[in-house]
Amino acid sequence: MYDIKNLYEPKSVQEALSLRKEHPEALVLAGGSDILIQIREGKLAGCDLISIFALDELRGICLEDDGTLLIRPLASFTDVVMHPLIQKHMPVLGEAVEQIGGPQIRNIGTIGGNICNGVTSADSAGTLKAYDAILEIASLEGTRVLPYAQFNLKPGKVDLRPGEILTGIRIPKASYENTYAHFIKYAMRRAMDIATLSCSVNVRLTDDKMSIDRLRIAFGVAAPTPIRARTAETSAKGHPLNEELINKVAKGALSDVMPRTSWRASKEFRLHLVEELARRATITSIEKAGGKING
Repeated sequence: MYDIKNLYEPKSVQEALSLRKEHPEALVLAGGSDILIQIREGKLAGCDLISIFALDELRGICLEDDGTLLIRPLASFTDVVMHPLIQKHMPVLGEAVEQIGGPQIRNIGTIGGNICNGVTSADSAGTLKAYDAILEIASLEGTRVLPYAQFNLKPGKVDLRPGEILTGIRIPKASYENTYAHFIKYAMRRAMDIATLSCSVNVRLTDDKMSIDRLRIAFGVAAPTPIRARTAETSAKGHPLNEELINKVAKGALSDVMPRTSWRASKEFRLHLVEELARRATITSIEKAGGKING
């Protein structure tokens, strides 16, 4: 069974924030697909929990007046996959989280919990970073806004301070408008497995479909935290759609990553994956955008 010392169940976000301040050692329970496993394994035995699962105000996906796509942190992976706004404006996020676990995990697991765990293999993380996601983080003192690019501090550690709760994930209209994207997850099994390496690319082409207006590329498990490949992105800006572009993106990505050897894969194999997945995801994203690689 589960060895839990105290379980607090707030009825509102305000009450949850008060509990966070009163019990700074308590862990926040969203869907529980990760934390309950660790409790059962004994890693977190005897902990205090603040369950926010019943807080419907932290659930849902909507489009704000300025076109910003707002994803509340308790949106389940299934919610993300199935929601019409995600399918219309950012389908690649649904494609990424649809590869998490099985249906039961996707029904209970939340996108907020996925990124707050801070692990480099989080399947939603690369796509959210590639789309310049902005986080809304609340405390009793107020709300602060933080680019997701600055959220991961080190493996398993995020910039979520005592007394704070993630309350929103925002994707600016300028980040998703007229973009086309592709996500690739390489794992040891085709399903129900953690990524050996993942890559998320989105592109915006020029009006004539002949050059890159903007390219974003991010990786999971290619560094201690999910990482954007800024060198690759810069090298693609304004570049014609040709084989040289694909080579620059792939080689540029190698300059930005820092994979390690683990029981899942060697550093050398992960570097090979970085280059190959960057190539494939970039080509597919360009094709989805109506472009064609020449020469």
